[in-house]
Amino acid sequence: MVATFKIAVLGAQGVGKSAIVRQFLYNEFSEVCVPTTARRVYLPAVVMNGHVHDLQIMDFPPITAFPGSAGHPPGLIPLCTLQEWADVCCRGLRSVHAYILVYDICCFDSFEYIKTIRQQILETRVIGTSETPIIIVGNKRDLQRGRVIPRWNVSNLVKKTWKCGYIECSAKYNWHILLLFSELLKSVGCARCKHVHTTIRFQGALRRNRCTIM
Repeated sequence: MVATFKIAVLGAQGVGKSAIVRQFLYNEFSEVCVPTTARRVYLPAVVMNGHVHDLQIMDFPPITAFPGSAGHPPGLIPLCTLQEWADVCCRGLRSVHAYILVYDICCFDSFEYIKTIRQQILETRVIGTSETPIIIVGNKRDLQRGRVIPRWNVSNLVKKTWKCGYIECSAKYNWHILLLFSELLKSVGCARCKHVHTTIRFQGALRRNRCTIM
């Protein structure tokens, strides 16, 4: 049986989120930075552990706020808000199975951006619904010398305090790109396992799983 997993990719301008998606899908990278101004939807299929999965990867432009997060009490937001339907850039953002929040390890503001978006995602989560996996991605690892926050500090915050998965990658050199999507797919498949912590589900997924794009 083919299962379709919807994945939202979010991040500030220039962090390389679109580059990550294109590297995963097409094994290509461009030095020219073209800002994402509209939602882009990709529909690849992947094989993992002998099972075929259809993915719907949505690459969103930078958003000022997560739909339904402004002026609403947590847990009381309708599944489809007027903002989400009125703004095509946000369409489908609240109905995904997992979120990839990308920041630039050389840009402090980009980390603050995904910190805010993550909090807004939690605030708009409807009470009684299942947990939606979130993975924080530090891109541009190839520019390690320009890092503004020590890796250990970010990893510790994300895994222990935020209870999210964390991985660093380089879209330019295709480093950890496949690992990112493999672990994300694994986490979505295990999202109903309440006894397994989210962070644990993200860590070491590739040791037992293989992911191939079709």
